Formats: sequence, C-alpha cells, structure tokens
Amino acid sequence: MASIEHLQKIKASAHQVYEALTTGEGLSEVWTKELKVEAAVGAIQEFHFGANDCARMKVVNLVPGRRIEWECVDANAEPEWIGTTITFELRESGGGTVIDFSHAKWKEATECYRYCNYNWAMFLLSLKQYCETGKGTPYQERTL
Repeated sequence: MASIEHLQKIKASAHQVYEALTTGEGLSEVWTKELKVEAAVGAIQEFHFGANDCARMKVVNLVPGRRIEWECVDANAEPEWIGTTITFELRESGGGTVIDFSHAKWKEATECYRYCNYNWAMFLLSLKQYCETGKGTPYQERTL
C-alpha cells in the first residue's frame, strides 16, 4: 500500500492548529468553503469541491492539540480515496507546531495519488498561512 506523507512547521500553538483542522471556520479558510463538519468521533465530515465533487470523512480519532484522524467513506470524484485514512499528528516544537501528515492505505501509487500528493502540499501551505496570518487559500480561491 502507498502513503502520502508530509511534514509542515507552523508558527502557532498546537491548540490553534487543532482548531483550524477541526472547526468549520478553520477548514473553510484552509480547504474548502463548502463543507459540513463536526468535531466528534464518529461524525461524517463533508467537503465539497464543486457541484459533482464531495469527499466524506468519518472522524476516527480526536486528541485535542495532538491528533486528528479521518477515514474516507465516500468520494464521488476520487473513488480511490474510499478506505484511505488521513492523519494529522501535532507536536509543539521551538515555539510552534510540527505536523506529521499522512494520507495512507492507498492501494497503489496511481495518477490520482500523485495529483493528491501535490494538493495535500497546497492544503498544508494554506493551513500554515491561515494559522500564521489569519488568511488561508481555500479551494475556491486557488489559482495554482
């Protein structure tokens, strides 16, 4: 199985990064403005990227300030996502937060996998911008 992995350093507290990744306010500024989220284990998150593209993530694990884990349960535009897991491990370091990111359990490294690798890097950059400046770059505002 393949896994996308990134490491991002952010000049913000782990609490601030956790809030950005678990609230509608934060995720709408970081990932997509069209969403439905609830910070509760077992909740199904919905992330929309246009009329025919919705990813649904089940919240598997939440440890405030430390860990967020989702399992993709539906993705109409990217069916390869179904059954994969997305994990954000947070740890404070040097006055900021280090994020160990993983999108795991891909069946193989396909074209979709490689495309998503790039897009997760853009997501983490948006998260960094949002936590450090108050302004991220959600899907609807991306130009790259």
